[in-house]
Amino acid sequence: MAKTTRHNPDSQRGLTLVEEDFLDEFEDAVPPVPSAAELRATEPGPRARAQARTRRPLPPSPDDSGLEEEPFLRVRRRVPVRSGPLPSWTKHRWGKILLASLVLLALGLVLFVVLAVRHFLDHDPRFEISSAASIQTMGNSELSRADLLSVFGSDIGRNIFFVPLAARAVELQSIPWVKHATVMRILPDQLRVSIVERTPVAFLRIGSKISLIDAEGVVLDMTPELMAKHHFNFPVITGIDPAIPLAMRAQRMQLYLHFLSALNSDGQHVIDQVSEIDLADPEDVRATFNYGGHELLLHFGYSNFAARYRNYASHIQTWEQLYPKLASIDLRYDDQVVLRMATPPAPPAKLDAKAASPSAASHGKKAAHHKVRRVTHRTHPTHHATRRTR
Repeated sequence: MAKTTRHNPDSQRGLTLVEEDFLDEFEDAVPPVPSAAELRATEPGPRARAQARTRRPLPPSPDDSGLEEEPFLRVRRRVPVRSGPLPSWTKHRWGKILLASLVLLALGLVLFVVLAVRHFLDHDPRFEISSAASIQTMGNSELSRADLLSVFGSDIGRNIFFVPLAARAVELQSIPWVKHATVMRILPDQLRVSIVERTPVAFLRIGSKISLIDAEGVVLDMTPELMAKHHFNFPVITGIDPAIPLAMRAQRMQLYLHFLSALNSDGQHVIDQVSEIDLADPEDVRATFNYGGHELLLHFGYSNFAARYRNYASHIQTWEQLYPKLASIDLRYDDQVVLRMATPPAPPAKLDAKAASPSAASHGKKAAHHKVRRVTHRTHPTHHATRRTR
């Protein structure tokens, strides 16, 4: 290959030796510069430029997406893959069979332990209630220990885990004096019985029998031992039959408690003057008061007890002076009170043929009816209208 030496006029460092073939390739690679006439010939006209402005480029075809190479490729980062909680050998068939066998073996072992513990607790003699001394009682003051142990008679000698605690608590609460009962186990061989007893608030007379009654209307038996142990100072209640529903008895006892609270609202022990309270009519509380050595029956209605008692207390001396045979006072009216006198019993009359006739008997009834004297004393004489409010 021939070499020639060419002088570069722009260079100030002297001559440069260049291969001739390299210069030929460099000149072929550089495109020739077009002349001005050629540029004017290739320039598009106004119409062509207008069409180019209105023409929109077509969207790229999916087939052409692979023709162009991506200018830049991002380096892919390795992401760790989490494996499951089971080892890799459980993914195979024999691994799954081995895993299932291990699970069944573990379940069988747990079941065996549970049955063994249960058999031990159910049949071991250390968990049996040997005697009544293994049953503790708490909270009983009116009931004796024997009254409570009568419920657990069938549990002596039984395993402590076989005693139905809920059923025994229900049986205890069936005793009238027991308001609430709780029974619990104390390992290894004891039971603890805790009760809350009812509190009586009044005496209840049923015929010729005297019992006690609490605020919920539950009738409580009054034994001689109980009377010797306590000195109750309650009024006697009548008009409550144990055969009526408990809810109705509870309502009447709430009326009784409201009556006592109203009479004692002034700070005086007015209830000490009351010997008997009749609750047979829920709309009329009738109380028997001791005054001047004899008894007076007062009608209070079902409300406004304190105001009606003050009306009675402010006029009783005047009424006793005017009406010595006063027996009953009706205080249910706002503008007046009704006073009733006591009449002596009529002597027995001899019967003859005329008195035995029906007409004579009816005449005798009318005569006896007219012997009842009703005297009305108005507390407000200026008011003539009578308005009854209970």
